Amino acid sequence: MNPTISPSFDWIEHYPLAVDVCDRDGVIITMNRLAEENFKSWGGRALLGKSVFDCHPEAANVIIRRMLNEESANTYCTVSKGGRKLVHQCPWYDSSGTFAGLVETIVPLPAEVPTFQRG
Repeated sequence: MNPTISPSFDWIEHYPLAVDVCDRDGVIITMNRLAEENFKSWGGRALLGKSVFDCHPEAANVIIRRMLNEESANTYCTVSKGGRKLVHQCPWYDSSGTFAGLVETIVPLPAEVPTFQRG
């Protein structure tokens, strides 16, 4: 039995993690509802069309420029508002395979995260 495929289902909007996307110039082009909530104090969806460089200190902008220039990823943990979060930023590519910018995913972490040795 095949599941019903709905072309109108916007899965990223219902994805349970904050996701935001910038283009290759660092302009924020989309975010889901959890990213909007996460960045509410910065303007939420009003950030669309704004530069990521205006949202970060220069030390972070150096890393963002490197990721944009090298098409590379960056992963780190942060602590804010009493919680830990894993932030993963990675390149995305358009349908022709051309580098198009960066996707940032923010994962709230529980106090204890188990680690499993595989293999």
